[in-house]
Amino acid sequence: MKRTISFVIAGAILCMAAVSVRSDHPGIILNEQPVPYAATPERGLSIVSLEETKKESRIESSSAGSDMTGDKALLLDPAGSTLESRFLVPAGYRRLEKPAGSLQGYLRQYSMKPDKSPVLLYDGKEKKRQDVHAAVFAMPLTEGDLQQCADSVIRMYGEYLWSVGAYDAIAFHLTSGFLMDYPSWRAGKRLLVDKNNVSWVQKAAYDDSRESFLKYLRQVMVYAGTLSLEKECTRTDLSQVLAGDLLIRGGSPGHCVMVVDVAEDESGNRCFLLAQGYMPAQEFHVLNNPLHDTDPWYYSNEIKDTVVTPEYSFSIDSLKRWREFNR
Repeated sequence: MKRTISFVIAGAILCMAAVSVRSDHPGIILNEQPVPYAATPERGLSIVSLEETKKESRIESSSAGSDMTGDKALLLDPAGSTLESRFLVPAGYRRLEKPAGSLQGYLRQYSMKPDKSPVLLYDGKEKKRQDVHAAVFAMPLTEGDLQQCADSVIRMYGEYLWSVGAYDAIAFHLTSGFLMDYPSWRAGKRLLVDKNNVSWVQKAAYDDSRESFLKYLRQVMVYAGTLSLEKECTRTDLSQVLAGDLLIRGGSPGHCVMVVDVAEDESGNRCFLLAQGYMPAQEFHVLNNPLHDTDPWYYSNEIKDTVVTPEYSFSIDSLKRWREFNR
């Protein structure tokens, strides 16, 4: 079980994440930092990064779209190995522009497990409900019942920032309110937990290795959850929804899902894909839309006060944007 910091940690939904391996192959240059190319993870590796294609500098349209109640086969390409190539956009919609080095580009080029893969739990067993997902991210689970809902999101944020070399931006508040930043960890500071009090103490030498970063994320996930993550977010409007936004409700139990892709029609109406981790710890997966089982996209013009996902319902004011992507 995860440790708690007395009363402040109790009740948070905590999720843990294993993380990725960087490539030495230069890809896009963002702020003079190389962004590695994406690839399907090998056995024992963790994550994929970003791959630039000729499509990334413009708005894209699908050549095989469908209406909202059409054949799901027209919206899913079983041979697609990334989020972008697996999910086609509906007729009349075009993907929003994804600037090189953006979180949107990172998510779209993330590798997916083969079509019709089941969602697996942390112990290797299949999740009881296999009707909630349209695809599964190739994001290996960490050992134990750790990588749940908020943890999968924190992992995505942290891994994305790591992939573009934005190391100083990697920081998350713990449920206690303590800001656990990666630069302090890299400098050799470690957490000192005394009942409800959390502080840094110098315990190690400077270490910017991948292994050290993994340990940092592990500690964040142990002590952070939906309560702390929600406090780092600000509300955003459905008409402005972007990849990386969250539907989040902090609490005990709480839950959160992530917007992983967005498209728009000529009138400015947006549609988006949602993905989640859940409890017990399970693989991060793209959700189906209960309103139309042949189409996994969620449409802004179908949503009034509530966003209904297969396993959780969110009020529209639960749509929020994490602090790092508010600028």
